[in-house]
Amino acid sequence: MTYFSDFGLAEPICRALAAKGYTEPTPIQTQAIPVVMAGRDLCGIAQTGTGKTAGFALPLLQRLTMEGPQVSSNCVRVLVLVPTRELAEQVYQAFGEYGASLPLRTHVALARMRPIFAGTFGRSHEPSGLTVTFRLRMLTTQALS
Repeated sequence: MTYFSDFGLAEPICRALAAKGYTEPTPIQTQAIPVVMAGRDLCGIAQTGTGKTAGFALPLLQRLTMEGPQVSSNCVRVLVLVPTRELAEQVYQAFGEYGASLPLRTHVALARMRPIFAGTFGRSHEPSGLTVTFRLRMLTTQALS
C-alpha cells in the first residue's frame, strides 16, 4: 500500500491524516493496518516514532465507525493499556486527532468511560480515589502498547 487511502479507511480518517501531513504509511503501518482491520491479533515491534500507534488506532477507528452498535456511557469497545501515563495521554491524543470527525468518543483513564479507553495498568480509577467500573460486554478490542 502506497497511501493511507489504499487501505480503504473512511474519508474523515484520511482527511485527518492529510491535515497532519501524513500521506504515506510507514513500514509498521503498512503491515499492521490490514491485520487489525481484518480483526486478527497482532504483535508489532518497531522503534519509537515509527507510527505504531497509528498502526493500530487507524484500523480500530475504521472498524468502530463501520461496525457495532453505539454504546452507553459506561461501556467500552476498545481498551488500550500502556505502561505510562504519558503514553496513555499520547495514545488518547492520537485517537482524538485521527477520529476528530467521527461519531466516537475517547477518554484517557481516570474519568467517565467512553467507547475508547486508554489508560495505564492499575490506573483506572478517579483522582478522588473512587474506583471506576465499566461494562466490558461490548469490548471488541484490547491493545497493549
